[in-house]
Amino acid sequence: MKFLDVLAGDATWPPPLWLMRQAGRYLPEYREVRAKAGDFISLCLSPALAEEVTLQPIRKFGFDAAILFSDILILPMALGQGLRFAEGEGPRLPPLEDVSLLMPGRAAGVYAPVIETVSRLRQSLPKETALIGFAGGPATVACYMLDGQGGGFGRTRQLGYENPGFVRDVLAVLVESTIEYLSAQINAGADCVMLFESWAGIFPPSQFREFVIEPNRQIGVALKARYPEVKIIGFPRLAGLMLSEYARNAGVDALGLDSVTGIAAARAVCPPGMVLQGNLDPLLLKLGGKALEAALRGLLDEMRGHPHIFNLGHGITPDVPEAHVKRLVELVRQG
Repeated sequence: MKFLDVLAGDATWPPPLWLMRQAGRYLPEYREVRAKAGDFISLCLSPALAEEVTLQPIRKFGFDAAILFSDILILPMALGQGLRFAEGEGPRLPPLEDVSLLMPGRAAGVYAPVIETVSRLRQSLPKETALIGFAGGPATVACYMLDGQGGGFGRTRQLGYENPGFVRDVLAVLVESTIEYLSAQINAGADCVMLFESWAGIFPPSQFREFVIEPNRQIGVALKARYPEVKIIGFPRLAGLMLSEYARNAGVDALGLDSVTGIAAARAVCPPGMVLQGNLDPLLLKLGGKALEAALRGLLDEMRGHPHIFNLGHGITPDVPEAHVKRLVELVRQG
């Protein structure tokens, strides 16, 4: 698979292509399945429906990789923390007060439908299409668990200073649970895995090292011991000047970049030959036209001769026209 060749360090050209949130609300067929499921969590936990929405963009656009359709908060839900998605407001959880309330022993039974989805996808995907498993990075998942919702994560940041031991205890549970969760995905057929540290950028350097890099490193060490050939993509969104330390110390094989990070600058501070993924601004995919084409060609020119996976710097938005996605695929395929 071209995608896996690049993850192994090959500077394949043109680069393989997939888009974060490529299965989603910009597709009318997704909206139909979502309505059939009734609610978002039910969709994530229905293997047949989750398989279908994962396959939809592969059928339509022929991306080089499919990413399992699920959500990073399935894991805390599996650990016993309540989860619901409020319409127009995003996820809601009861803010965690006591780490002993988490139940790692029950988690595998709760996320079993997600693992079944992986198994189904391994059979139904075209043989040339890689399958990406994923989990939220421990720091990001802890933010939602401690604050109970998205936003500035003020409680998490305050606890990091006032009660760091509690934060460490939560992270320790998440590290072990994430290792088991991703191992189950790999055993079911995922070709590689991705850690979404979507809120890495809220932490100052000392906490970034302790709360982001170290847990990611522990996950990477454990997975590599079990599955030496499986590659790990890390996405430390808005890492800024901590990007180099993350790339060198977090145990990942490839680095997903957000849109505000210059890809040439990232290449300069990362280890030689580091695989980079990204990082077109999702707004350009919405706008289309000359702005999209100019930025896309600039990104391709910058990464020619280097191992690169073409992607956005964040997820595709619901207001993106399908025609723009089709044009993006055409342009990337031309190289």
